[in-house]
Amino acid sequence: MSKYLVIVESPAKEKTISKILGKDFEVKSSYGHIRDLPKSKLGIDVENNFEPTYTNMPKAKKVIAALKKEADKADVVYLATDFDREGEAIAWHLKEALKLPDSKISRITFHEITPEAILDAVKHPRSLDMGLVNSQQARRVLDRLVGYKISPLLWKKIKIGLSAGRVQSVAVMIICDREEEIKKFIPVEYWSIEAELAKLNKEGWSFKATLASKGEVKFEKLSIKTKEETDSILSDLKEAKYIVHTVESKQRKRSPYAPYTTSTLQQDASRRLGFSPSRTMAIAQKLYEGIHIGGSSEVGLITYMRTDSLNIAKSVQSESVKFIEASYGKKFIPRTIRIYKTKSKNAQEAHEAIRPTSPKRIPSEIKQYLTPEEFKLYDLIWKRFTASQMSDALYNIITAEISAKDYMFRASGSSLIFDGFMKVYNIDDDEKDSKLPPLTENELLNLLQIIPQQHFTEPSPRYNEASLIKALEEHGIGRPSTYAPTIKTILDRVYVRLDGKKFIPTNLGIVVNDVLKNHFSNIVNVEFTANVEEKLDDIAEDKAQWQNVLKAFYIPFDKHLSEAEKNLQRQKIQPQMSDEICPNCGRPMAIRDSRNGQFLGCLGYPECKTTLSLGKDGKKIECPQETDIKCDKCGSILLKKVGFRGKQYLVCKNEECKTTYNYNIDKNGNPVIKPAPQHTGIKCDKCGSEMLKRIGKRGPFLTCSAFPKCRNLQWIPKAPKEKTIAKSKKTPKKKTESK
Repeated sequence: MSKYLVIVESPAKEKTISKILGKDFEVKSSYGHIRDLPKSKLGIDVENNFEPTYTNMPKAKKVIAALKKEADKADVVYLATDFDREGEAIAWHLKEALKLPDSKISRITFHEITPEAILDAVKHPRSLDMGLVNSQQARRVLDRLVGYKISPLLWKKIKIGLSAGRVQSVAVMIICDREEEIKKFIPVEYWSIEAELAKLNKEGWSFKATLASKGEVKFEKLSIKTKEETDSILSDLKEAKYIVHTVESKQRKRSPYAPYTTSTLQQDASRRLGFSPSRTMAIAQKLYEGIHIGGSSEVGLITYMRTDSLNIAKSVQSESVKFIEASYGKKFIPRTIRIYKTKSKNAQEAHEAIRPTSPKRIPSEIKQYLTPEEFKLYDLIWKRFTASQMSDALYNIITAEISAKDYMFRASGSSLIFDGFMKVYNIDDDEKDSKLPPLTENELLNLLQIIPQQHFTEPSPRYNEASLIKALEEHGIGRPSTYAPTIKTILDRVYVRLDGKKFIPTNLGIVVNDVLKNHFSNIVNVEFTANVEEKLDDIAEDKAQWQNVLKAFYIPFDKHLSEAEKNLQRQKIQPQMSDEICPNCGRPMAIRDSRNGQFLGCLGYPECKTTLSLGKDGKKIECPQETDIKCDKCGSILLKKVGFRGKQYLVCKNEECKTTYNYNIDKNGNPVIKPAPQHTGIKCDKCGSEMLKRIGKRGPFLTCSAFPKCRNLQWIPKAPKEKTIAKSKKTPKKKTESK
């Protein structure tokens, strides 16, 4: 019988940590949260000092019973949930649900799932930190009050099914404000003048110099405003001699970026890899919890991925310096160890930055054990961290001033002298070399052409996923763990939609945002949301009582809520009309928004439910289209159609048949029917249903037939190639008889 029970959140952690701790420890998973506020009601006694009522989650009943049975047999129960407020709260809920006495529990935390970190955590347990628990409890209660009090108002005054949230509503507001700024923006005309020059002896190459000044008057970006002013300058420059006035050379250092935090990882993964924030965090979770890389057990490849700290353990920095020196040479080591400090508001500096658990696990050497997405993200994290511990890159900057009558042009070029950290972390997309030919003072140059260009100022760009996360972080809104779910929520509610990679508010989102700003301006604003995070930090540090923080919020909030219920009129979401006529009933069709983009919907809804799909260019997709494929059941031609959410499929032209097929596109752009799932007779190890064999992009896999209730999925490994062993031509030696 095991005397020690370790409870973690996920089965992946359970598998990895159990192999590290050995037979003396029983490791079990809680499968995440086991208790929460009830869904059917508020669950908070506002009159009784905001006392919350927690209930065991239905999905966790069997888990709680199994954990209770194991806990009763154990002498010590280690609560090994994540190293943050959410993890601390889960540990406390486990204690309460399992009715564990304080004398029996020990709280352990770790930044990484490695043998060293796990064994060290077991040697240094602590008690539950109720400051962190109360901080998370205050956040949960506050979000419940905002959501469950405002959402019914939105249902009544706008549309059923809407929701409001302390963080999500501010995110929508930021997007709506940017859209309003773009609509009101008035472009301003301005001009630039460049001279394309070359050496008289035609050695070297041509280069461009920008008009910089006339006498003591400098030309700024908007200095030349009209074509008339441009023509006047061009007239002055006729027959001018272009002479090198000065040439200045200097060196400039470029320091590496800091290692990743949650927000910068999500931003870079979006920009470089095209991953959504939620996808990035899902992959990072797998890398953190453990990957089998050929040894006897799984190992965590990265440290905890929900962090806003830039701290690095000294032992890790020392190991990194040794690795860099051995791999790249001594000149790639900085003179002093780099220390980074976060600029984020309310950063939890007790955490560490996201880094590989060991710099010696080079991505290319473990690529075979990772999926393509896991490799890409691990490669990004490894390179960013390794580069952050390396020496500066060194550039040579040459600036030349070229006189032409009273005017002065300026040209500059840069060349990389020493790559430093760029040996590992490629930033060619950020800065490229631009060289000038060798120039000397008083040298006469040849004018190839004068290039006047008209420009117009542009508004601030719409937010994409990366820039929205950056804005939320800069304003101190939310926490690392909230960025991805916040973006998912506002997309699911269709308050915003993605046009390419840019967020655009929908008509629904604009109406909801206007209502919240007009009636709850004290809540739906950047300052309030950021201030809440500071108050939560005070609770975590035992500087404030969580009930007092809630009371200070709720009294004015309740007053504004009552006023809104009395004064707010029923809101109408005006549809955006189109020129299309419904093919079924002849009524006009309006452009409507969905999570997956825009579509045309009949104004006769719900009597007429006709919809037509719109392409990314906003034009109607002509459907259905005939194909050369015939139906397997009746032999009729199959038609290619586009569904409500943009999903394309094939349907039989025979209306009585109604057979549909999913399809892929071959190399020639033609549709190819996906093979039907095959019966295997194998039972699902989770629910007992039959497992079906399907073919995906990465090859064959098994999936449970009870999907979506059961999401068990197993990849079928590729069969190893047979190796032929060459037979030896040598004849075996004969045994010699003993004399």
